[in-house]
Parts: sequence; C-alpha cells; structure tokens
Amino acid sequence: MVSSTITWSLMALVGSALGADLPSIVIKGSKFFYPNGTQFLMRGVAYQQASGAAGATSSTTGYVDPLADADRCKADVPNLVSLRTNVIRVYAIDPSKDHSSCMKMLNDNGIYVVADLGEPTTSINRESPAWDTSLFDRYQKVVDELAKYSNVIGFFAGNEVSNAANNTNASAYVKAAARDTKAYIKSKKYRPMGVGYAANDDKPIRDQIASYFNCGPTEDSIDFFGYNIYSWCGDSSFEASGYNRLLEFFKSYSIPIFFAEYGCNLPNGAAGRIFDETTALYVDNMTDVVSGGIVYEYFQETNDYGLVKISDGGSAIKLKDFGALQKKISTVKPKGVDMSSYSPSNKVLDCPTVDSKWAASSSLPPTPNDSACSCMVKAASCVPASSLTEKSFGDIFGFICGKDASYCDGIMGNATTGKYGTFSMCSNQQKLAYVLDAYAKKNGKGACDFKGQAQTQSASGSMASCAKSVPGGGSSGGSGGGSGRGSGSGSSTSGGNGTDGDSFAVLGAPLTRVGGTAIGLYLLASLFGAAVVVL
Repeated sequence: MVSSTITWSLMALVGSALGADLPSIVIKGSKFFYPNGTQFLMRGVAYQQASGAAGATSSTTGYVDPLADADRCKADVPNLVSLRTNVIRVYAIDPSKDHSSCMKMLNDNGIYVVADLGEPTTSINRESPAWDTSLFDRYQKVVDELAKYSNVIGFFAGNEVSNAANNTNASAYVKAAARDTKAYIKSKKYRPMGVGYAANDDKPIRDQIASYFNCGPTEDSIDFFGYNIYSWCGDSSFEASGYNRLLEFFKSYSIPIFFAEYGCNLPNGAAGRIFDETTALYVDNMTDVVSGGIVYEYFQETNDYGLVKISDGGSAIKLKDFGALQKKISTVKPKGVDMSSYSPSNKVLDCPTVDSKWAASSSLPPTPNDSACSCMVKAASCVPASSLTEKSFGDIFGFICGKDASYCDGIMGNATTGKYGTFSMCSNQQKLAYVLDAYAKKNGKGACDFKGQAQTQSASGSMASCAKSVPGGGSSGGSGGGSGRGSGSGSSTSGGNGTDGDSFAVLGAPLTRVGGTAIGLYLLASLFGAAVVVL
C-alpha cells in the first residue's frame, strides 16, 4: 500500500476557496476517503449543548439544536478550527429549522458532520423498543434536511441502545432503522451517505454488538461503526486500556470503525485530562484499523467533560483540557493509504448466536408502512375517540391486552424469535385502533365505548387486504417473520425487556410480562386492584 501523510489544512483550504462545497466523503472497505483518494481520518469533537445550560438558546423541543444557532456557531467554529477539527458529532437537530448558516461556516472551515437521527423523546428506547411510522418519519426528515449539505458524512441510527444482555433485543429495532434509512436515502436518489450505529464499551456484549450490526446482507447492515470508549484514562497504555484487544478484534472488520466518543475524565475530572489517548489514536497501528475519533465534548455540562464553558453572556471560555487537547492534536501526524492502492479483503462477520447473552435475531422488524397502517385504521369499525390524548392510550392497551393477549398479536414484536405482528410498525394511535377493533368484534354491541374514549366508524376495506400490502404480512395482521429487507438513543436507565425479546412499545413505557405476554406497567394497576377502564 502507498502511504501519504494527511495534511491537516487541506480540506479547510478547499472548502474556503471561493466558497466551494467540501467534497463528500466516500467509504471503501473499512476506510473513509476524500474523492481524490486521500484517506480521511476523523479529528472530531462532540458538539451539543444541553437544554437550559448557560448561554443556550430557548427551545420548545426539549433540546438545543446546535446547527440552528448561527451566533453560537460563529463563536465556536474558530475554537474548533484551533483544535484542528475536521468533523463534529451532533446528537439531535430540529429538521424544521434552518441550518444553512452553521453548515456553511463548518463547510468553509473544512469541518464535516455526523448526525444522530433521533432526539430525546423520539428515538429507539431500550426498555420498550419499537421501529414505527413516527420514528421513521423523524429519521426521514433529518435525512431530508441534511442531505443538501456536502459536508454531512452520515448518520447514527442509534446510540448505546443495548447496554446489557437483558436488553440486546432492542438492537434488532436499531438495525431495522439503519436498513430502512439506507433504503430511504437510495430511494430519494441522494448522494451516498452512511448510516451507522454508536455502541458503548460494555464488555459482556461488545463483541456481539459489533458482529450483529455488521452481519447479514449489505442492505441490512450498517455502513460504519462508532465506538464510545473511555478506557484510556490518564497515563495509560495500549495494554491497560484494552486498545490492543480492540485492534485485534476490529482488524478484520469490513466497514469503517471510529471512536464516536472518547476522552476519559478520570481520575481528576475534565481539568485533569491529558489526552495521551489522542496521541495513541493516530499512530500507524491504530490508523490501520481505526479511522480516528471524536472527543467528548465541546460544552462543559454537569458530567464534567467540557472543553469550553459558556458564560451567561454566551462567551466560550476555554478550559484547561482545551489546551491539553490542542497541544496533543497539533503534534500528531497520521499516515493514510491512497484509495487506489487499497484493496479491501475483510469479510462481514457472522451474526451472534441467540442465547442468554444475546437476544436479537437476524430476522428484523418490518419496514414502517404508513399506507398499510392508514389502511388498517380505515378498515377498523372501532377506533380511538377523536378527543383521546396519547397519555390515555396506556390504560386501554393494558386492559384489552390483559383480557386476551390474542387481541394484540398483530401489534406485538419478538426480536428473539424474529416474529413480528404485521402492524407492529404502526404508530401508537394506529395500534390502538387495531386492538380496539379486535376487542369490539369479539365482544359485540356496546364493546366500543370505554367511557367515551372509543367510537365506532363505518369500516372501509378489510384488515386482510391491508395486511397483504406489508411484506410478510399475515391474512389479518397476526405475527409472522420479519421483513428482512427495506435506526435513536437508548434511555438513561438499564433494565430493558428481558431476553425473551417481546416488545409492545407504548409511549416508552417499560414492560413486564404475564403468561409470556408483554404488557405495560399500567396494567399492573388493574392486576393489583386499581380501576383502569370500566366498560
């Protein structure tokens, strides 16, 4: 292979010259490249300010969109440039906002973007995983908004969703999200943009996660793997940090891997960080396998990882670790391989065996299909009342599914067996119409009421015909195999659904099981004496 030293300022000069768009990064094998054949190694910073933080703009979404505040970007981009940053990671954007000013500033300074597709309230939750029409709509809107910018490398379909053996079933839903987002990008004829997953470094499941998202057909698997790793703390080494193990495992990985977050703050907090791992990240044996990394994080928050602190007036005050990172990143001189001389030979890994340590089947949830879901709602004779709000859905779901689990077969999913109800990919409101209709049909006149929370309508079409429009759909919406063809952050607490893999996600409510059937915690109230719904 012919090596070439990566020139730090090359792409910044290209981007700023005459206001030209940055050339889009491409993937070949396990590496990123500029179109001219020079290898792209990430020198990144995580860039997302917490809602309510000092100097943060007001928001009605519950999060701060880091790419929609031109004044903030104008103040921060020079700092990013001084850290020789060529990529930032953003965790949540509002696709309805204008991002052109910030994206141009980043572009003109040679900085690319990797964006997470979810946001705090709309993402795949490890405790009640789902991949449905509302989530897919959010993911599509983010893609649509950012596809216009050539300096967008790609997207994360999920972030640290599975973090223990008892919630690995959630990974099937993230992989389905990646599959469908990839297919959506292709269907819209957008330029190639990668869709990946960001995993945490949980020893019991880390190898299985890396294998799972890489295995299977290309159209089902991710395009790049982000590793959130904090094992190199202070004055460490390749052996003590486990970097040697990482290199051994990923040397045969068939897609790019990079550190999606790194920068341990132990033992002395952010101020004590010396960033020896930054030096280690860009030595030859690392860059042969790992495509750089993204330091966590730009803004100082309560978790104490910040490089700058934002004053009440909005000024960015550089902290001690900013200088430490600046010193280390200025001295690294990684070597890359020319694309023309690089012939990838690594193969995709085998899918992990479903067992006590891994609960996600290679059979994935179906692609969300709003047309099929709308068809199903029209075919129902009993639907939610027009005045019913989502906060009331849980009680009705709990009552009906607790009476007879078969009412809910068509909306259930089991990632361990790889069996999914035909309408398991519908929104919560659409799913509620399905179970209300099933209950009313079996229980006769007067069953469609629920104290005014349900109403009758003239059905149009049939459930069977709606189900047939879904790949693998049954005759009337029962459980079947996943579609297998054509994306969120996990919740902040562990626990999850258990390794049997059932998922019945309603408003992110954690689940429990009675007789093998997944039901919401709201049903427990009825089981232990509290009145839930009176017919």
